[in-house]
Order: sequence, then structure tokens, then C-alpha cells
Amino acid sequence: MDFTGKSVIVTGAGKGIGRATAQLMSARGADVVAISRTRSDLDSLAAEIGCRIIATDLADTQSTRGALKEAGACDYLVNSAGINVLESVLDMTESGYEAVLGTNLRAALIACQEFARARIAVGGGGAIVNMTSIAGHRGFQDHLCYAASKAGLEGASRVLAKELGPHGIRVNCVAPTITLTELAAAAWSDPEKSAPMMVRHPSGRFASAEEVAGSIALLLSEDSAMISGIVLPVDGGFLAV
Repeated sequence: MDFTGKSVIVTGAGKGIGRATAQLMSARGADVVAISRTRSDLDSLAAEIGCRIIATDLADTQSTRGALKEAGACDYLVNSAGINVLESVLDMTESGYEAVLGTNLRAALIACQEFARARIAVGGGGAIVNMTSIAGHRGFQDHLCYAASKAGLEGASRVLAKELGPHGIRVNCVAPTITLTELAAAAWSDPEKSAPMMVRHPSGRFASAEEVAGSIALLLSEDSAMISGIVLPVDGGFLAV
């Protein structure tokens, strides 16, 4: 997959899957616009791959719109920014709900909207990949708001695929299993919690950020020109058993 001459916006590009995606797309020839909240993460990424960087807090709607407008009419969008607040059903707080749904769902939808408007203005075409999770398919302890945000993004992505398809814009999701990022480490550091999950993976392991990035690149590429509106599990067989 060669992306020479193409450009891609990656949100959450400072760390984890977003950073791995930015690195992979750059290695395959794409011009990367990296969006993240932490400037130091972006500075180190820019020094590594020579990307454009936009530091912004995607929890803020106007900042999200401003960042996407600054990025311009790129060919691809990867919504990888995400957070989690570990709260049980009985302990859920309004602040936790607003933080998780605001970043994981609302910001992603705003990014899709602004990306689509920019693409349509230059004649259409392009592709979006939204980051969801197997947490949107199975019930995990203390993941109430996270699961709602990811399941909601999958439903919204089907609407996006339907409405943006006539403009030549494809929209898909990747739903990773536990991926060895900083966010996952915080949620799954307890062996008593992680061991039961590990044994449910036929592959016998969790995913790497680079493996998820490879699946994202596939869905962006012309090799997937007739794929739109799907959710691709990157889960080592977790959902199959």
C-alpha cells in the first residue's frame, strides 16, 4: 500500500494507536497532519516523521472544528483520539460521562463532519476510519461510558457511510481488542483482571499498536475501494468464541 501524494489527518496522534498510524502512513508516503492535546508528544512525532502538527483539546467542540479546518482538505481521516474513565455503573459521574463521550464520540463526529465538508468542497472522495473497540460488543467491568461511546460511534459510522457514500467518501471502523497502549495499561494492569481476558483470545495475546495501524491503513487504501460501513475487529479471534 503506497500513499505517496496523499494526505491524512490523525487525531490522537501523540500516543498509542494514533502515533503508530501516523508513523506507518508517513513511512508509506503520506503527508500526515497530527492532532493531539499534548504538544510535547506532537513535537517528538514531528521530529521523527516530519508531519504537520496541531495541538488542541478535542473535548472542546470549537477547538475540534478549528483543528479540522486548519488541517484542510486531506484525503483521509483517522479518528484515533480516545480516553477512558474507569467507573462502575453505580459510581458513574456526570464528569466522567462528559469526558468520555465528549472525546470519543462527539469529537469524532465533528471531525467527520468537518472532514466531509472539506472533501465535498474539492470534489469529494476520500476515506475515514473511526477507532472503536470490542468493548462496544461485549460488556466489560467499569467500561460503561467507554462502551457507550464506542458502540455509538459504530452506529454513527454506518450513517456516515450511507450519507457520504454518494460523495465518494468511504467510512469504516476498526474495533481492536486490548491493545498495549498507555490507556490499556491503566485499565488492564491487574493480572487478576487481564488473565481471564487473555485466555479468551485464540491468538493467545493482546494486540500491538502497529498491528491495529496496519488494519487502518488497509481500510484507507484503494485495496478496500468497495468496503464501506463495516466494523473490522482486530481482536485475535476474541469475538469469534
